Amino acid sequence: MIPVVKAQACGNDFLYVEEAHAAGRDAAALARRVCERRTGIGADGLIVYRRTPGGAVMRLLNADGSRAEVSGNGVRGLAAVLVDVHRDEPGSGAVRVETDAGEKSLVLVGRDGGRPVFRAAMGQPTAIARRILAVAGDDLDVVTLGVGNPQCVRLEPELAESRLLRYGPALERHPAFPEGTNVEFASVEAPGRVRILIWERGVGPTRSSGTGACAAAVAAASFGGADRDVQVVSPGGSQRVEWREDGLFLTGWAEIVLRGEWLA
Repeated sequence: MIPVVKAQACGNDFLYVEEAHAAGRDAAALARRVCERRTGIGADGLIVYRRTPGGAVMRLLNADGSRAEVSGNGVRGLAAVLVDVHRDEPGSGAVRVETDAGEKSLVLVGRDGGRPVFRAAMGQPTAIARRILAVAGDDLDVVTLGVGNPQCVRLEPELAESRLLRYGPALERHPAFPEGTNVEFASVEAPGRVRILIWERGVGPTRSSGTGACAAAVAAASFGGADRDVQVVSPGGSQRVEWREDGLFLTGWAEIVLRGEWLA
């Protein structure tokens, strides 16, 4: 039996297993089994973590078992696990999570109906570029960048799920992205509001994405006329993204929805 905690942030859900309980197991196979929504618990990804004095070290596996560098919502969910399950109250006011994309510092800024709200320092965006890619028989004008993981953003006047489903899988596996990429279709509805649809690498459509929200905010501010402090609205809810001189900051809630045991 493997103790498991499930948390979600705006509908982007993850399963959390302490490293000691996953020792000796094929982590990719475990991720595929527990994340399966009909025969497993169901989630967008599995996070295996080890607690540290100031927070935790984590590794993220997508639902298909592939490794991912970081997830903004996954990191926030882990902070919620540390604070609300392990009762690790951050002495300095910050929870520090070491990821494959570097350390992320999260500050508990309040509660939303009992759910902890964190402001996470996500680092600087990198390699921001506008490109034309041949995708599914069309030439698409996209913005590519890194926010700890690879991102591809398509700015659109209006969002249509049919376009995400048509182009998302092709963009995820496009030759321009040897490691694959996360995909967001984004529409600037007002200077302070950007709406997105998400195709997550290794998962497919998701209700929310923290790094995807950050990427969409950067693309919208760079090429779509948006402010550098915006609410990014996805099907699962809204998150605040600030793009400052010292980097990107992502603010939103996370909540624990399950504590149990995987009867492997």
